[in-house]
Amino acid sequence: MKQALKHTVTKKDLVTLISQEKNIHPNEVRHIIQAFLDKLMETLAQGDRLEFREFGIFDVVRRKQKVGRNPKRASVSIVIPPRNAVKFTPGKKMRKMVERDLPAL
Repeated sequence: MKQALKHTVTKKDLVTLISQEKNIHPNEVRHIIQAFLDKLMETLAQGDRLEFREFGIFDVVRRKQKVGRNPKRASVSIVIPPRNAVKFTPGKKMRKMVERDLPAL
């Protein structure tokens, strides 16, 4: 079975869509989106959790140290150090929309 091609929506695409839909100048939309993303990153960098009802939760989790392998040289193990990572858990409404609206991959 052939897999459907995915379309990538960029920040520029979002700015255009929102500015047309809400009749707001694209520069204003761009500044608001960038301010939102900057605050999101700033908040996560401080180790805080962000929760958007029905959309989802962004949280910082600690990944443990683990041993990995180089596929080209399986005999050599590589130590992957512990690190912080961002985890996203979709909200109930988003989960239902994605399950219902997207074709199987």
